[in-house]
Amino acid sequence: MKRVLSGIRPTGDIHLGNYLGAIRNWVTMQNKVEESLFCIVDLHALTTLEEVINLADHTRLMAAAYIASGINPDKSIIFVQSHVPPHTELSWILSCITPLGWLNRMTQFKEKAGKHRENACLGLLSYPVLMAADVLNYKATHVPVGDDQKQHVELMRDIAGLFNRTFEKEVFPLPEPIITGPATRIMSLRDGTVKMSKSDASEYSRIHLMDDADTLALKIRKAKTDTHPLPETMKDLETRPEAANLINIYASLNNQTPGQVCQTFAGNNFSTFKKELSDLLIHHMIPIGQEMRKLLQDKVELDRILNRGADYANALSGKYREEIRDVVGLLKPSQAYKNKGVISSA
Repeated sequence: MKRVLSGIRPTGDIHLGNYLGAIRNWVTMQNKVEESLFCIVDLHALTTLEEVINLADHTRLMAAAYIASGINPDKSIIFVQSHVPPHTELSWILSCITPLGWLNRMTQFKEKAGKHRENACLGLLSYPVLMAADVLNYKATHVPVGDDQKQHVELMRDIAGLFNRTFEKEVFPLPEPIITGPATRIMSLRDGTVKMSKSDASEYSRIHLMDDADTLALKIRKAKTDTHPLPETMKDLETRPEAANLINIYASLNNQTPGQVCQTFAGNNFSTFKKELSDLLIHHMIPIGQEMRKLLQDKVELDRILNRGADYANALSGKYREEIRDVVGLLKPSQAYKNKGVISSA
């Protein structure tokens, strides 16, 4: 594995799904790859304007979550998407070759646009093209994603291949998705058939990384389950999505398979299991929340880390930017423009 890139939208409090489905895996990955870049994709957040109140604060909050969870700024590059202009330039270039039909088939666009697709913003439709630009901008070879994002990585590969064929040059590698762990998709604590989300009206549907111990325990006690005891195998949970979700959470936190958790707790009722799960969550989450609060108290240092990451990301993407521009055929700025900021009229 050469270069890994992934990111999360800063649209509010970070929840357990973000942590178990993405960030925790990145922490392990940063020690196994040649280079890792983890982006806070604030431009993607603009597709849902109702969720971007206090966007700057939420961007810092996401940065604090990355670091508090174990992403080391001395090993990995942590940066803000909008701080690196080549993302949007490449997105436009890719938009000019990407067939509209490819975007119309994207499952997430259909889900988010709903029945009123004609009122959906252009950014929501072209979201996957910007996502492709985020990755191809650095010629990243691997993309850690949740299973619900796999289709986007497949589209990245299609776009990269189309670009290479269109301009008859192998500019971009075809990035590979990485989907790891038993908890690639954490579901709502109130409805095991839908993904855990910041947009859910109920606070009891999700665990926030900064929840205190009492709140964590209360949310698990209130989590929807059923009256049946825990079974011996996950197969017996196929029609019990809420129960399966809690077992997946426990398995991921305790570095076990869901099947092993079933064997451990088989025959127990959920009140017993929920107490064990609460204790495990408190053990893992409270230190992260405490470290996040500490980091957020020093915004100057947090911004310094993000600025350093942006400097690196700009330098790295700059290496490829000239190649991409040359392949496309864009005119280079004159040396006078580069040196003085203006083009001589002589």
